[in-house]
Order: sequence, then structure tokens, then C-alpha cells
Amino acid sequence: MKAMVLTGHGGLDKYVWHEDWPRPEPGPMEVLIKVGACGLNNTDVNTRSGWYSKAVSEATTGGAYAAVGDNDPTWGGSPIAFPRIQGADAVGEVVAVGEGADPALIGKRVMVDGWQRDWSDPTNMDKARYFGSEMDGGFAEYATCDMRGMIPVESDLSDAELATFSCSYTTAEGMLSRANVTAGDTVLVPGASGGVGGALVQLAKRRGARVIAMASEAKHEEVAKLGPDRILPRAPEDLRAGLGDEKITVVADIVGGPYWPTLIDILERGGRYTCSGAIAGPMVTLDLRTFYLRDLTFTGSTVVPPHVFKDVVGYIERGEIKPVLAATYPLKELRAAQQAFIDKKHTGNIVVAP
Repeated sequence: MKAMVLTGHGGLDKYVWHEDWPRPEPGPMEVLIKVGACGLNNTDVNTRSGWYSKAVSEATTGGAYAAVGDNDPTWGGSPIAFPRIQGADAVGEVVAVGEGADPALIGKRVMVDGWQRDWSDPTNMDKARYFGSEMDGGFAEYATCDMRGMIPVESDLSDAELATFSCSYTTAEGMLSRANVTAGDTVLVPGASGGVGGALVQLAKRRGARVIAMASEAKHEEVAKLGPDRILPRAPEDLRAGLGDEKITVVADIVGGPYWPTLIDILERGGRYTCSGAIAGPMVTLDLRTFYLRDLTFTGSTVVPPHVFKDVVGYIERGEIKPVLAATYPLKELRAAQQAFIDKKHTGNIVVAP
């Protein structure tokens, strides 16, 4: 089969195109999926570059780092086995099943859950693997996964549109769930033009919250289509003045970096900060007096509960959230697609198709 194979940590040159890569065979309880499209995510970039390693302290650049720890270069803090086919957001058609898997699934269009579980202990976070990281993913013509790790989807959306959802929207829904966001909240979303940022806007609005998005002014017109109540520049010099009378009860952040203390300073007493990324840099400064004197709650969010993916698919099928497809590239042009993703000139998600 055709596949884009990651051969090691480093720059984009670590991706090698193959047209004769062995097609996987479904094992017990697994299905074989003919991939129709697969979305790109920060996880792909960070794993390739080794950014998750504690040896790296700078912002996500997409380039190779001078030093990457041997033991902690992935989201789970453990080494990755190469060669590896990345790609978490696979959408396609089931074309074969392994022993024990339901043959009625053949011919069904499905979305793959990025979080692949140990189904004897599905809520155990330490046993969760990520599709395209600890196992091969969707940057290929075919992929396999456990039949319980994907869901048939009934939707008029294209494969490319469906491939914009899984990673970004489950990440965002996990963040909002950890922060217990309700209709009584006002949520501030930095980086609202990205995949997770846009998902946070839509999913927080779905919960009835008031949403204030932050994005570069060139992207405000596109961000407005997501339905935020207000849009601010990416990093206002005086955020408190820019917010006016707005009382921010939740900051949902995947940006981090040097602007981070400003975000914490504007939280209301009893407010919540939830995080699932740090693309502008993982090292931040915190005044602990702000944290404890204002009764703040911080939550990190990575491995989401098993029901979250099913919930997101339900939102899609009921039309409660919409795709934001920025561009589709041929799989063979993954390097160019990922460079465009890194350059961040787009709004929404970028997808590749075999």
C-alpha cells in the first residue's frame, strides 16, 4: 500500500514516501479500514520533532531540536518505535474484519477514535495508546484498529470534513468536561483559529456558555463563523481593558508561552484554567499568590474518558457542530501539508487523502 512513514525524530525529511509498504492485516477483534482521509494535528508535529521531551523547553516549531530525551519524546513520556505511520484522525470504510470482529461492519463508513484502549480495563489512562503514535495510524491507504476503537458514522459530510473532528474535538470536549463548563460560564479561548481552539469555541457554545475568542486579526472573519460572542486580538497588550466588563470564569488554553500569566491574571475568583497544549512554549511563570488567594482551579487534560468520542460523533450526526476544513492535500504531499499546518496561516484543520 501507499504510506508516508516516519523514520525517526527530526525534521520533515524524516517522512519517507512508500508505494509498496506492507498492508496491515486485522488481528482478533480488529477491522481493516480503507482510509478516505486523515486529519493533521499538533500531536503529529510534536511526536516527530520530539517536542514532548523534557529536554525541550521552547515553543513548537516543527523543526528538529538539538537535543531530545531518549526516554520521554512522546505524549506518554516513553520512546516511540520506528518506523511509524502517524495520523490520528482516520476516516474510511471497513473492508475486512479479524477473528471475533463483527462482519456486519464491512462496508460501513467509520471514524477512528484517537484513543485506543485496553478493553479489559478501558478507563485506565496508563493503558491508553494513541492512534498514529503507539500504533500505526491513518497516513496510509489502509489502517487497522480494534472494532471498539472506532464508530460507524451517519453523515452527509465528506471524508475530509469528518477527518477534521476526532483529535481536535475530543481534546476540546475533554478540556471543557474537566473544567465543568456550563451555561453560566464565560470562556476565554486563546488560539481560537486552530483546530482545537475552533473546537473549543463550538463546543463551549454548545454547552450554552458565553465565549470570547482570541485570534490574529487577519483570521477574525473566519473565526466569527464559529459563533463566538466576541473576538479579541491574539495577545492584547492590556487584556483586562480589552475585556471590559466581561467576567472570565474559564480559560481554555492550548497556547501557553510568555502571555500565559496575563491569562491567569484575568480569571475571576474561583475561576478554572484548563490546558491541553503549549504551542507557544511550555515554560511559564506563575505567581502562586494569584493561584491560591483567588481560589483558582487548574486542570490538565490529555486522555479523555471513553464516552467522549462517542459523544462527539453524536454531535456531528445531529449537526450540533460543523467542520472547518482549511485545505486537503494528497497524502504524498504530507510534508507540504504539515509545513502549512506549522505556518498557522490557516483557520481550522488541514487534511490529507490517499
